[in-house]
Amino acid sequence: MTLPPIVVFDLDGTLAETAPDIMRVLNVILVREGLPALPLERARELVGAGARALIERGFRVSGRPLDAETLERLFEDFLLIYAEDVASHSHLFDGVLGALDALAAEGYLLAVCTNKPILHTRLILDHFGIAQRFASVAGRDSFPFHKPDPRHLTLTIEAAGGDPARAVMIGDSRTDIATAKAAGIPTICVPFGYTDVPIETLEPDVVIQHFDALPAAVRQVLGGGHAAEPSKVAAHS
Repeated sequence: MTLPPIVVFDLDGTLAETAPDIMRVLNVILVREGLPALPLERARELVGAGARALIERGFRVSGRPLDAETLERLFEDFLLIYAEDVASHSHLFDGVLGALDALAAEGYLLAVCTNKPILHTRLILDHFGIAQRFASVAGRDSFPFHKPDPRHLTLTIEAAGGDPARAVMIGDSRTDIATAKAAGIPTICVPFGYTDVPIETLEPDVVIQHFDALPAAVRQVLGGGHAAEPSKVAAHS
C-alpha cells in the first residue's frame, strides 16, 4: 500500500504567534521571583526550545542563575499557569488556514510536531479550531524523544500514517531544521518565527515569506528534491 505524502508543522512561531502568551506567563514567574518583566521583543532569543529552557534563559538574561531544583519547581508552576490561558493573546499567522485547506485538497496528510507539552499543544489547536485537521499531533512528551532528536519527527509521521520518503517539515527555528536534517527530511521555513539568527543562514531547503506560498513550496521540495541553496518563494500577489 502506498502511503500518502505528509506535511509536518512546528507550532510556536510557525503556525501561530504564541509568544505574547508564553512571555506573559514567563513574566508572571519572573515578577513573582522579584525580577523585572521582560519585553516581548526578547521572545526570539528565549522561545523555541521548551518551557524549561525558556525559564532558564529568562532568568539568565535577568542576571539570576537557577539551580536544578528551583528550575523544576518554576517549570511546574509555568505549566499550570499557562494551561489556564494558552492563547488569549495569540493568533494564527496570516494564510495558515488557506494553506492547510489547499494542502489537504491536494492529498497531503498534515501533522504537528512541537516541543510544547501535548496538553498545551492540544489546548491551542482546539482554541483555534484546527485540531481536527491533523492526522497526528505530537508534543514534547508524546514520545521518549523530542526535537532535535529525529525520532520525534519520524514517529509523528508514523503515527499519522504518512510516507517518510515524501515528508516535509515546516518550521521557524534551528531546532526544526536540525531535527529534519537528522531525519533526512527537507525543510521549509518561515522568517517571522522564533530564531535568534536569520533563518536563511541555517540553510533550510526553502524559505517562504507568507503561507500563501506554502503549497507551491511543498510541491517544489517534494517534487524536485532538495534545493542546492536555500531559496525564497514569494507569496502570491
